[in-house]
Amino acid sequence: MPRWARYALSMPEISHIRLLPSALRNQIAAGEVVERPASVLKELVENSLDAGARAIDVRLDNGGQSLIRVQDDGCGIPAAELELAITRHATSKIAALEDLEHVRSYGFRGEALPSIASVSRLTLTSAPAGGDAAHTVEVEHGRLVASSPAALHRGTVVEVRDLFANVPARLKFLKTPATEFRRAQDWLSRLALARPETAFTLSAAGREVARFLPGQDLRGRLSVIWPGSLVAGLVPFDAQRHGIRCRGLAAPSGMRQQRADRVLLYVNGRAVTDKRLFAAVREAYKGRLLAREYPLAVLFVEMEPEAVDVNVHPAKSEVRFQDESAVFSAVLQALRGALDGAVFSAGGAAAAPEEGEGQSRKESFPNVEAAPQRRPGFWGSLDETRILPVPEGRQRGAWEVLGEESGDLLLPRRSEAPEAARPGRQPDFMPRRAAPLREEAAPYGGSPQAPAGPAPSPRPVDAPAQLPGQDPAPAPQKAEAGLRGPLSVGGFSYLGQVADTYLVLRDAQGALLLVDQHAAHERVLHARLAAGAFSGAGQLLALPLELRLDAAERERLQEARPVLEKLGFALECSGEMLLARALPPGLSRREAADFLREALAGVRDDLGDIYISMACKAAIKAGQRLTDDEAAGLISQWLTTPDAANCPHGRPCVLRWDAAELERLFKRR
Repeated sequence: MPRWARYALSMPEISHIRLLPSALRNQIAAGEVVERPASVLKELVENSLDAGARAIDVRLDNGGQSLIRVQDDGCGIPAAELELAITRHATSKIAALEDLEHVRSYGFRGEALPSIASVSRLTLTSAPAGGDAAHTVEVEHGRLVASSPAALHRGTVVEVRDLFANVPARLKFLKTPATEFRRAQDWLSRLALARPETAFTLSAAGREVARFLPGQDLRGRLSVIWPGSLVAGLVPFDAQRHGIRCRGLAAPSGMRQQRADRVLLYVNGRAVTDKRLFAAVREAYKGRLLAREYPLAVLFVEMEPEAVDVNVHPAKSEVRFQDESAVFSAVLQALRGALDGAVFSAGGAAAAPEEGEGQSRKESFPNVEAAPQRRPGFWGSLDETRILPVPEGRQRGAWEVLGEESGDLLLPRRSEAPEAARPGRQPDFMPRRAAPLREEAAPYGGSPQAPAGPAPSPRPVDAPAQLPGQDPAPAPQKAEAGLRGPLSVGGFSYLGQVADTYLVLRDAQGALLLVDQHAAHERVLHARLAAGAFSGAGQLLALPLELRLDAAERERLQEARPVLEKLGFALECSGEMLLARALPPGLSRREAADFLREALAGVRDDLGDIYISMACKAAIKAGQRLTDDEAAGLISQWLTTPDAANCPHGRPCVLRWDAAELERLFKRR
């Protein structure tokens, strides 16, 4: 007989229905309610909170396996009701079926105490308010063994000893005492965050581990369990939508972690684990964090009790919403409002605005003034549409105007000369390398092949930008180049480019900033695409781009065609062949082919993903050399773009080191 066959389920020939013994029923219930010491602690502390306790003291020995002791100063339990308290489905929280729709207490099922008592030795001592004498009962593995008077001034004391001693199969699944203690501490901390008016203390092995003082605000209580440097940078939010209030603290996009254990969710003060709420938090950070990164957030959702069902699981850590879409929307809008108003600060993090200050809808940077009007040229009139208005009276002789009615989209008039004969650098919607490279695009974040030949000298800041058809500007004199100071852009000083990838800035405080040129340009282009900046204007091709499509891709084309044409593609179908007669500005044939393949294969399922992919492929690449005016134009455009701290994929666009950070890096401190 195979080994696995010994454990195969079998049914007797004749089975009889019987009522299970009370002890067995309690054991089954305990399997759902009492999973480990942390779940015991949660149930006992929630009972104390329901009793109106203002001070709760918790002690754990051996990770909670040997002893869990919870003492409170709540209303207590009369002596005549102590034995009833350890009976299944006996509770003071609800009395009728209608009460289930308006549950405002933590407990209401009447299962916690009898379930705990069935797998431990439990002692329950209580002194009710009003001067009645204290009384105690002792229960061993579900069996009442003693009931007698006791000495206690006020409140209730519950002691749980030898947890799972009568259930060895459950006992062997417990982790080390240190691990179990950390899980119990985590649950106590979560409860403490929801009840700031109540004092909590936690001790183990004769020493105090944590103390939460009464009257602390949320930030103060978080400082007990999280590093102070993290808590100081959290952004407060408090918004109401669809009759649902969402409040709490959230980390700006500069703060990120590799695990989701610092996303704490509450519904009407109850700590929950809800996939829909977590998805709303993730959606709010979309484009601000990478897919494998997680934010830090403490979210309290407050709504009418009848709009949420807490009677989903005996542990009461899962809930079901009457209108999931409304809850998702309320959480999403509250968090986005807080993140959009976050203020960028040192080290790539963000500091919270002062309470009461208005929150802007775009990312702000220290000492960033409104971007000044730039000289016409590579970035000036080419990209000012939608973000910076085209000044009246501008000379348009060198420009062709597309879409007058949709915002004066200006593109450089293309020269009639063949491409190889055009002198110097070619202005275009996207920055180009100083010398042509092979057509294949570099992979995302990679370094493309370096251009052949010497790099051109950067044009002096005061020299006019070269327009199509003009002769190249004369080379600057060395003496003039030596006298030229840093270029000022939006309150920053542009110092140069490092590794042909990072733009070096200095702010008014003398801090050093590095801007990733690809990520910054990607953010600019994504904002333009989302605003419809291309308006269907594409670059006509002398020879169309041809792609052979399968049946699924042809079907997908019918859905995606309006979006693709809006981006600047001019598409025709001839049997199985797709002909692209125009491409969006800035895409090479190879890049356009890759983008179309992704879009038609369904890799990019929604419009937002299509915009992200388009912006990534069209943006300047790592390793691409920029002249000073190109870099300054990019920085100025980027500073005026919403959500400028991160690229659409969630990578940071900028890192900042102030004097203290630099001293630490150089070990001067």
